[in-house]
Amino acid sequence: MVKNTEAWGSRVGLVLAMAGNAVGFGNFLRFPVQAVQNGGGAFIIPYLVSFLILGIPLLMIEWSSGRFGGQFGHHSTPFIMGSMDKRWIWKYVGVFGIFSNIAIASYYCYLESWTISYIFHSLFGTFNGMSQFEVAGFFSNYLDVTTSTTGIPYEALIFFILCLALNTWILSRGLSGGIEKVAKIGVPMLIIFGIFLAYRGITLKAGEDGAVYDGVVGLNFLWTPDYSSLANPKVWLAAAGQIFFTLSVGMGSIQCYASYLKKRDDIALNAMSAGWMNEFVEIVLGSAVIIPIAIGYLGIDKVVELTGIGGLGLGFRTMPYLFEQWGPILSALAGVSFFGLLFFAGITSSLAMGTPGMGFMMDEFNWSRKKAAIGFGTVIFLLGLPTIFFFAEGVFDEYDYWAGTVSLVVFALLEAVLFSWVFGMDKGWREITAGADVRIPLIYRFIIKYVTPVVLILVFTGALIRPVNDDWSNLNPREWEFHNESIIGQLQHKGIGPNSEWFANEFYAENSGVVDSVFILREKTYIRISNTDKDGKVSSKDYRFKKAKHSLKVQPGERIEAGEVLYSGKVINRVFFIDMSRLLLLSVFLMISGLVYYAWRKRIKEGRPVHE
Repeated sequence: MVKNTEAWGSRVGLVLAMAGNAVGFGNFLRFPVQAVQNGGGAFIIPYLVSFLILGIPLLMIEWSSGRFGGQFGHHSTPFIMGSMDKRWIWKYVGVFGIFSNIAIASYYCYLESWTISYIFHSLFGTFNGMSQFEVAGFFSNYLDVTTSTTGIPYEALIFFILCLALNTWILSRGLSGGIEKVAKIGVPMLIIFGIFLAYRGITLKAGEDGAVYDGVVGLNFLWTPDYSSLANPKVWLAAAGQIFFTLSVGMGSIQCYASYLKKRDDIALNAMSAGWMNEFVEIVLGSAVIIPIAIGYLGIDKVVELTGIGGLGLGFRTMPYLFEQWGPILSALAGVSFFGLLFFAGITSSLAMGTPGMGFMMDEFNWSRKKAAIGFGTVIFLLGLPTIFFFAEGVFDEYDYWAGTVSLVVFALLEAVLFSWVFGMDKGWREITAGADVRIPLIYRFIIKYVTPVVLILVFTGALIRPVNDDWSNLNPREWEFHNESIIGQLQHKGIGPNSEWFANEFYAENSGVVDSVFILREKTYIRISNTDKDGKVSSKDYRFKKAKHSLKVQPGERIEAGEVLYSGKVINRVFFIDMSRLLLLSVFLMISGLVYYAWRKRIKEGRPVHE
């Protein structure tokens, strides 16, 4: 049996790799949107509280667990967790640490590939002269893999393959020769790009280059506190969710990185350094780019509207148009900087996602690093294809919800219980403080053992039974109605609308309004239904149908209610793709569990250590 003897080349490289693992798209696209939607400046209070009682404790737990398991030659969470307690259940809890990384990487690398494409288009002036509508349309075209934005067939697929090939090659180079080198280049570069864009955003002046407001107006809007939001459990749930998203805790990649440390290597200062570096990038740079620039050109009302469709709406549908206001040279530089920082933020994270699965195959099945890297790339390619071809049907969102949200909370909760109550806080605290270059406040011993598990239970319970309209005042379970985004609500397909069958012969309108028009766009036919609310705001939704297969049952100008037949003909509804996505993810989890069982039996047969 060939022993996996890889190690980090330097402490700086390790900290930058850990910081790169944490710094991702969420720092620049998700955090400012979450702040706008959850109380502005007041959001920083639950956010920092979550960082102190969830983020830092989980970082310590995962760094120390990883280093502990690494002493026994384990570099993936099933056997790292198995080394902390002899009961079989913990190995299969550790499956989350491989599953989450593989499932997240399969759509994360696709999102990462968008940034490569947008760097290319920014350099070659694709967005020059485009209106805001045309830039948004470009993104929609790009997501429709059958539509070419530049004459390149299947452009989104090609950039995905290029991005995945780059990840695979870097992973094949090893820790110090691949991941560490990328971190030493990528993290400083994204900070440089971020400082440049933040400076442009903050110094934006009304009347210059078409700006309507100063950049500081956007900062004031973002950080003006709405303290009434602090009484809303939804805000605290959002803050806790952002901490998971931004620190990459509950995934298993931190444990894997830490498993390559030596027994007396410091983890306390390293964990703090990586965590606070991520917070600096998120709070200081992340908040000073998108919102100030967007509000400077579009105004507050429009930006509030755009934040309703998330950071991707602002980042890819809007920012290229705003950069074009700076002239051809500066817009190209800004585009390369913005999508360049997103690329470096993305690739340093996706490389971390590859290490747990690769470590498992190298440890348990004697795979070479090159073979393990190719295996990882192949799995991500196959699992990622549905997110590319069925993006509009919700596959991307399903992957993100179950693997990138629910799995992280479940795994973090269980690993906190294992570390504090099963492995034991006495042994756990010794692991955290062994070789520490800083003195950790004793209060964290109490927080890790009691506060963090309790808060995680509350976070999971809140996500599980979140009520409709976030109204927690009614505690009668018989009258409880679940929110569409709650775990139970998702399982019940709440919010799926009238098209709730996999296959049907009729398609029903999902919103009420007037049939505004039937139009052809890029050789595809659409029905647009528009509605005007009491405030005069017009909202519309487009439905695609195929003239060769479907028969239209409404006419332009006709009023239609949600649930009425829009067209007839053979239909495969969105719910089919949603359920297939869930079954696919479940199959991947069970397959990894099977491999863990086989590896465990193989260890016993070979007489190799399984536990502490």
